[in-house]
Amino acid sequence: MRILLVEDDRELAAYVRRALEEERNLVSVCFDGASGLRTAQSSAFDIIILDVMLPYMDGFDVTRRLRHESVRTPILLLTARDAPEDVVRGLDAGADDYLAKPFSFDVLLARLRARTRPPVGSRNARIRFADLIIDFETREVSRSGAILSLTRTEFAILECLMKSAGRVVTRDRLIEFAWGDREISSNNLEVFIRFLRAKVDPPGWRKLIQTERGVGYSLRESG
Repeated sequence: MRILLVEDDRELAAYVRRALEEERNLVSVCFDGASGLRTAQSSAFDIIILDVMLPYMDGFDVTRRLRHESVRTPILLLTARDAPEDVVRGLDAGADDYLAKPFSFDVLLARLRARTRPPVGSRNARIRFADLIIDFETREVSRSGAILSLTRTEFAILECLMKSAGRVVTRDRLIEFAWGDREISSNNLEVFIRFLRAKVDPPGWRKLIQTERGVGYSLRESG
C-alpha cells in the first residue's frame, strides 16, 4: 500500500514508518497538518493515517478539507483523544476509522487492510479518466477501446497519474511510486514518460499527460 502518515511525534512516526515498511508498504511522512494536507492533495495514496493533535492544522480540519475537495482516500485517525465526542467529531468530519493510542501494531495493520479492501462482490477494480481506462484486476489499459501494451514501469507511472487525475504529481512521488527506494534520476523518469506518451497520446489524439514545468506531471485534458 501507499500510505501517508501525518504524525508530529517524530519518535512514534519513525517507529510506525519502519514497521509499515517492513510489511512492504511505501510510506510518506509529514509532521504537521498543513504539510500533510498539501501532500494528500498533490499525491495519490491508498490510505492516510492522521493524528488529531497537529501543529498548524489539526486532524479534524485536514479531514474536513480533504473531503470538501472530494479527496476520497480512506482516513484513519490515530490519536490519544478517544472521548466519545472526539470520535463522533472525527467521523462526522469524514474519517473512516479511529484508533486510540497506545495501540497494537497488529490491530493497526488489520484496520488498514480492512479500510483498503475492495468491496465485497466487486469483480473489477477500474479507474477511468476521459477515454482512458485502467483495469487493476486484469492489468489491462485501454483508450477509446484500443488496448495499450505497457511495461510494468509504464503501468505504475500511469496508475499514479490516474489516481491523482487533475492534480500535479511531483517527479519524486512518481519515482517513489514506480521504483520504490531504488536510485532513479529525473532523466530516467523523463525517458519513461516519453515512452508512455507515445502509447497513451499518439499523434492526432487529445493529449492527456501534461508536463508541469519545474514540478512534475499531471493527467488532464488539454484545450
